[in-house]
Amino acid sequence: MVVAREAERAAQSPWVGRAARIGLAAKGVLYAVVGLLAIQIPLGLGGETKDREGALQTIAQQPFGRVLLVLLTLAFAAYAAWRFVQAFLDREDEGTDVKGLAKRAGYLGRGVIFAALCVSTVALLAGSGGGGSNERRDTARIFELPLGRWIVGAIGLGFVAAGLFNAYRAVTKKFREDLEQHKIADAARPWVTPVGVVGHTARGVVFALIGVFFVRAAIQYDSKEAIGLDGALRKLAQAPYGSWLLGLVAAGLLAYALFAFVEARYRDV
Repeated sequence: MVVAREAERAAQSPWVGRAARIGLAAKGVLYAVVGLLAIQIPLGLGGETKDREGALQTIAQQPFGRVLLVLLTLAFAAYAAWRFVQAFLDREDEGTDVKGLAKRAGYLGRGVIFAALCVSTVALLAGSGGGGSNERRDTARIFELPLGRWIVGAIGLGFVAAGLFNAYRAVTKKFREDLEQHKIADAARPWVTPVGVVGHTARGVVFALIGVFFVRAAIQYDSKEAIGLDGALRKLAQAPYGSWLLGLVAAGLLAYALFAFVEARYRDV
């Protein structure tokens, strides 16, 4: 009983909420860098497609880049800690039924992603070139595991599900339920929902595209088919009307970055 009370007290600590806001702001920074780099291509300004690890490398090359990376490392750790508290200590009171466990598994997955980003950032600071992932290399390694083909397929389906979930949140505007809407400034209120819709839609498109190619890699037993965020953006650029598609999705990712900053200020955490 004592352990349970202490766990509940830790889960509801105001420090967890502060960690969430810091982490959400860092998430906004990452998506903003990815979106800004990608949107330069259809605008004819150069640019390139980058995943989140590539965005960190771009930040590292800027003036005061190492200082920014140190701050992002702490912020990623804060975000991961918030998600782990949600997953293991059930901060959101999701419960232990199937739906609750599924949501807590989602929190865990997001925590793992940002913990990996934290490791990548530390590796960049240590001068080891970063811990950035290479989807083809990592997929080839997974293929070597027992049931590796099924694992790759499951990863792909997970990305497709994440894409559909983002699209669902965009269509239903469910993301508004996470915000303390009564606290939103009057000047910001009219554009918060449109930005959230556009941002979640773009994120859904990218996640679904990543998932489709992971599933394709599993079906064809070919690690070369696997792509990440940068690969998904390149696929859009190579499609018919690719410049328009890439421009729209890049703008959408910038909208998602802006929404992440809104969450950092107004999310109910």
